[in-house]
Amino acid sequence: MTPERPVGAGAIPKSVEPPRPYQPERAGLYAALDLGTNSCRMLIARPRGSQFEVVDSFSKTVELGRGLESSGRLGHGSMARTVQALRICRRKLESHEVGSMRLVATEACRRARNGGDFMRKVRRETGLDLEVIQPEEEARLAVVSCAPLVSSRTEQLLVVDIGGGSTELVWVDLSQVAPPERARAIMELHRGFRPKGGHRPAAEVVDWISVPLGVATLKDQFDDVDDDAARFALMSWYFEEQLAAFSPYERDQAREGFQIIGTSGTVTTVAASFLGLRRYDRNKVDGLRMTTDQIDRVIREYLALGPEGRRTDPRIGRDRHSLIMSGAAILQALLRVWPTDTMSVADRGLREGLLYAQMSRDGVLAPQE
Repeated sequence: MTPERPVGAGAIPKSVEPPRPYQPERAGLYAALDLGTNSCRMLIARPRGSQFEVVDSFSKTVELGRGLESSGRLGHGSMARTVQALRICRRKLESHEVGSMRLVATEACRRARNGGDFMRKVRRETGLDLEVIQPEEEARLAVVSCAPLVSSRTEQLLVVDIGGGSTELVWVDLSQVAPPERARAIMELHRGFRPKGGHRPAAEVVDWISVPLGVATLKDQFDDVDDDAARFALMSWYFEEQLAAFSPYERDQAREGFQIIGTSGTVTTVAASFLGLRRYDRNKVDGLRMTTDQIDRVIREYLALGPEGRRTDPRIGRDRHSLIMSGAAILQALLRVWPTDTMSVADRGLREGLLYAQMSRDGVLAPQE
C-alpha cells in the first residue's frame, strides 16, 4: 500500500466554473452520505447564511472494512450490515424529499476487489446510487469542511482527516491571502486543488497525501502484537514512516502562524475525554483548541487504562474503544513530526465538505463575512 499524492503539475485538476450568484430563494434540502471503512454517516441540511442548518442525521458503525486487510474483499456480514444502514438512509431521504444529494464511498470500496459488486448490490437492494470517490477529492472536501475553524492569523495550515481505512493530510499556504479572507480562501478549494491565480490571492496547496492506513486498517496490521504499549508504539512509528513522501515532512516549520486541524472520531474522542464528557456534546468539542501536553496526557491515560479499562470508559464509548489506540498512534506521530503548541478539534469532515460544495455550486450560501 503506497500513499497517494499528485506528481507534477498535471496532478492539479483544472478549475471548474465559479459558483452561481447567491440565490437564497433556491435553497431546498441537501444531503451528504459518507460510507467509510468503519461507519455509515449522513447529514440532511438546508443553507442558512454562509453556513447550513442540520435537519436530520444518521450515524451507524457498520465495520464494512472488517477483514479487508487480510482478504482483500468485503465480507458478507459487513455488506449486510451496511445495506441495512443504507436502507434507513434511503427512508430518511424520501421522508424529507431531499432535492440535491451526494452519496459517496471511500477507502474500503476503493480497495476491495469486490467493491464494484457491492456498489451494484447497494443500488439493487436500496435504490441508492453511491459513487466511489478518489483520495484527492476526499482530502479536498475534508479541508473545505474546516474553513470556519481557520484562524485569520494562520499562514500555514495542516488539515488531518483520520478515517477508518485511510488518513488524508493537506498542507495549505495562506500567507498571500489577507487575514480576513483566509477562511473564504479555504472554502474556495471545493473547486479543486489548484495553483494560485485568478483575480485575487488564493490558498495554495503545497502538498497533499493519502496514507492507506486509518484506525481500522492500522489496527488490523498489528493485531498479532499482544503487549498493549508495544503495539501502540509500533503503530505510531510505522505510520510516521508512511509520511516520508509528503513534501513538508522534513521542513522546519515556524510555530508562529501555523495551525493544525484534526478532523476524525479519534480527535473528537480525545477532546471529549479531556473535557470529561460522559455524554458527547458536539457544541463543546467542535472548535476546541487543545495543547499538545493535554493531548499527550489523554493518550497516556488511555494506555494506563489498558484494553478492558478503555472498553468501559464512558468518555470513549463502546463503538470507539477498540479503535482509539490506533487513532491515537496516528495522532501522536503527527504531533511528533510537526511540533506545535495547539491543535484545533473539528467535529466535521467529508459530509460537511460535500454539503458546502453542493450549496456553493448552487449559489445558495451567503458570502463569507
